Amino acid sequence: MRLNNTINNRFVTLALAAVLTLGVATPALSQNKAPKMTKQERVCLRNGNKLYEKKRYAEAEVEYRKALQANPSSEKAQFNLATALMRQGSVTSQENDDKNPMKQAEGMLTNLAKGAQDKQLRGKASYDLGNIAYGRQQYDQAVEFYKHALRCNPNDDQARQNLRLAQLKKQQQDKNKDKNQDKNKDKNQDQNKDNQDQNKDQNKDQNKDNQDKNKDKQNQDQQNQNQNQQQQQQKQGGMSQQNAEQVLKAMQDRERATQQRINAQQAQQQRHERQRTNKKW
Repeated sequence: MRLNNTINNRFVTLALAAVLTLGVATPALSQNKAPKMTKQERVCLRNGNKLYEKKRYAEAEVEYRKALQANPSSEKAQFNLATALMRQGSVTSQENDDKNPMKQAEGMLTNLAKGAQDKQLRGKASYDLGNIAYGRQQYDQAVEFYKHALRCNPNDDQARQNLRLAQLKKQQQDKNKDKNQDKNKDKNQDQNKDNQDQNKDQNKDQNKDNQDKNKDKQNQDQQNQNQNQQQQQQKQGGMSQQNAEQVLKAMQDRERATQQRINAQQAQQQRHERQRTNKKW
């Protein structure tokens, strides 16, 4: 329900440590206020309360469970059992840890805060849920639980004080969250700028490499083309020389034939001349 005096003092001064185990300030609900209570339920609740006051919470838990066995619908037995479990649990444990007594206590308190017939009991259960949420630094939930506790018990000054503390904590938490978001935003922007600059430099280097490769390829292609042209020219030059030799040979053959014809004509003319000279008149 409420923290003990030592824990309350820390809570009020905004110095509640996360390792604190939450519990109740006053003894568990007295069996004297419970109407229509069976004898076994009454005895178990009385024994449990005595053990609780001696801080023997595990033994008190056993007695409260016996009271629930005697009367499963007993809201007081459920609430007192939840307070004993809270004293044995820790808000810093994992919320999904079923072995953590705080987990079991939270479930019972949630049911009581929503459906208990006793309005005062609903308020006390909500107050304890607010303390659990506060210890987990879930200040938005703590605020709602304390508000519900005050709606059930408007005169609960401790709930009102803890509500103000939770609201201040929530404001600070939201402020830090916004600051971290801005910081992360600036960090992301700087990172993006660095990545852009890095990508730009990489692209520039890549483009230069590609240009150099293209230039080397163009030079290689030009060299290959020049070599092909030289080979073609050499091939063409060889054919021209061969043709020239053939033409020269043909000219020489024609000239030889012409000279032979001329020589033959001259020889025939000389024979005619000799014939005229030797003829008798």
